Amino acid sequence: MSATARKPRLLFLLSGSISCYKACFAISRLVQAGIEVRTVATPSALQFVGQATLEGLTGQPVFTDLWEPGRAMDHIELARWADLALVAPATANTVNRLASGLADDPVGTLFLAWELKKKAWWVAPAMNVAMFNHPLTQASLQKLSSLGVRVLPTGEGALACGEEGAGRLLEPEQLVMQVLAELGPKLA
Repeated sequence: MSATARKPRLLFLLSGSISCYKACFAISRLVQAGIEVRTVATPSALQFVGQATLEGLTGQPVFTDLWEPGRAMDHIELARWADLALVAPATANTVNRLASGLADDPVGTLFLAWELKKKAWWVAPAMNVAMFNHPLTQASLQKLSSLGVRVLPTGEGALACGEEGAGRLLEPEQLVMQVLAELGPKLA
């Protein structure tokens, strides 16, 4: 990489799902591939993986609190910094909150500060099949898509709750392949 070139920048946002462990594998592989990754985690995401894990994987502090001293403008700065945003896992709560324009947490404020016409914002759903198929969740996914958000497909199969069906977060390798297809040309 030349002195003036920079690594591609990914903002990886996690919401509270058991599949946060998959996100950690994807983050690790993306960093190893040469992507500069910064993370944002909802308080419920931090019930599944800790800040120390995310900071250890990226070498960067985790944005999780709008009111943390010194971080008041992070939602603006990170929205300008990143080339791509990926919400993975995107729970039903997060999907519906984004579609409603709620901005009382870092994920919501970043979404509203994001310039959708200039840069990609992706959502990778992860939830129970009934929650995924619920008309309100489907309407929210359609609304986000109509705004220019790329809604990634879900996997199908065994879910953490013991049920079967759609709603599984894509496997880490699938997330990595999607991101590298988007940002990979910037690695050269």
